[in-house]
Amino acid sequence: VQLQASGGGLVQAGDSLKLSCAASTRTFSAYIMGWFRQAPGKEREFVASIMWNTRGTSYADSVKGRFTISRDNAKNTVYLQMNSLKAEDTAVYYCAAALIAGRWSHWGQGTQVTVSS
Repeated sequence: VQLQASGGGLVQAGDSLKLSCAASTRTFSAYIMGWFRQAPGKEREFVASIMWNTRGTSYADSVKGRFTISRDNAKNTVYLQMNSLKAEDTAVYYCAAALIAGRWSHWGQGTQVTVSS
């Protein structure tokens, strides 16, 4: 599975941004999809995930109520809608795929999100 993330950019605090991650696989709907991020000098952290059937989602406490993960299995794409962005959301955002919960076996190349305060 190859994952291609896009949609990052430079925004101001309070703005919104939507990330996309396109997957090159015929079995996209079988994968749990997730978003992670890594800020400078920090470890990569979990942001959100969504189950294959789109009904099960999970979020890090730091983004609950502001970020929404979704997927379109017909387009082999997962999205991350980010609202009310804060300076602390600045990071490289990665999408990932897993066939087994918690075992992220495929990673995208990352897209930079910079939020100016």
